[in-house]
Amino acid sequence: MSSDKPSNMSLNKVDERQNNIKCVVWDLDNTIWQGVLLEDKSVIIRDIAVGIIRTLDSRGIVQSIASRNDYDTAMEKLRELGLLEYFLYPQIGWNPKSSYIKKIAGSLNISVNAIALIDDQPFEREEVNASFPEVMCIAADSIDGLPDMPEFNPRFVTSDSRLRRQMYLDDIRRNIKEEEFIGPKDEFLASLGMKLKIFNAAEDDLHRAEELTVRTNQLNATGYTYSYDELNNFRQSDWHMLLMAKLDDKYGSYGHIGLAMIEKTAEVWTIKLLLMSCRVMSRGVGSIMLNYIMQIAKEKKMRLRAEFMPNGRNRMMEITYRFAGFQEVSKVNGLITLENSLEHVPSVPDYVEVGKGE
Repeated sequence: MSSDKPSNMSLNKVDERQNNIKCVVWDLDNTIWQGVLLEDKSVIIRDIAVGIIRTLDSRGIVQSIASRNDYDTAMEKLRELGLLEYFLYPQIGWNPKSSYIKKIAGSLNISVNAIALIDDQPFEREEVNASFPEVMCIAADSIDGLPDMPEFNPRFVTSDSRLRRQMYLDDIRRNIKEEEFIGPKDEFLASLGMKLKIFNAAEDDLHRAEELTVRTNQLNATGYTYSYDELNNFRQSDWHMLLMAKLDDKYGSYGHIGLAMIEKTAEVWTIKLLLMSCRVMSRGVGSIMLNYIMQIAKEKKMRLRAEFMPNGRNRMMEITYRFAGFQEVSKVNGLITLENSLEHVPSVPDYVEVGKGE
């Protein structure tokens, strides 16, 4: 174990790695297949499109549909071709495609700047870019080299990445059940049988830990990203604690959804990083992980501070800190330092079981 004291290691704010695409939205006619479905149902599948769809899926890049088409006819054709399972929240109808992009982003809880649209029509691409210039729009006849583009090549493909589509499908099932549920939200959460595990990150966890810092913007308290090597240094340092969280319920696994890095001195612990996957925003897991850290600090009789850097999108993390009793003690160059007296540490809610270790 390293005995180096805390130092000012490089803190990478949002960088080029965060331009990676999280979702590719496909048109259908003359894009995934050759021909116009409503004119001729014997359309011919484009092998290059199928290959790219499968490649992106294996890398953890989710995919959807935005198509001007008859919904039932198009869905049946996708099912017939064996491709329907690859697409989340398909948007098929006659509305502007910009509205479909917005809806897909909202359903996936991602920013539109993490979306790419593949479409054969210049008008459609221009219509989307008029509303969302940050969306990457690609002509359907220019996709040959797409798998080699850096935006579609995550640095690591983790076990969570490979299961990402299935995790979203599990989320869809949960959301349907939640909409159907009659009663208080805590009762619905209790019905999920959630099990949260919080543990010291191992070396095998670091690829996923880096991926979390790169992919998570809304629920990242500081917006910092860390490389594999930096995270490994924290993991081995006597002056840092690197924690991860994994969540499961009766519908399946959410995967590794939380990360926290605490800098330790002789008298004060400072939470330098606290983040949660956006997919668990409504589960209260961020507060539970924060309470876990508070409890450890209290048992060790340490003062506990936390850093928060507003980025325009992570307001929920400040609310999480404030709700937990953290109070602002300083603000320098936009970086807010908060402190908690630890007089009151909330107990774990009844609707979730919290354990240690993998």
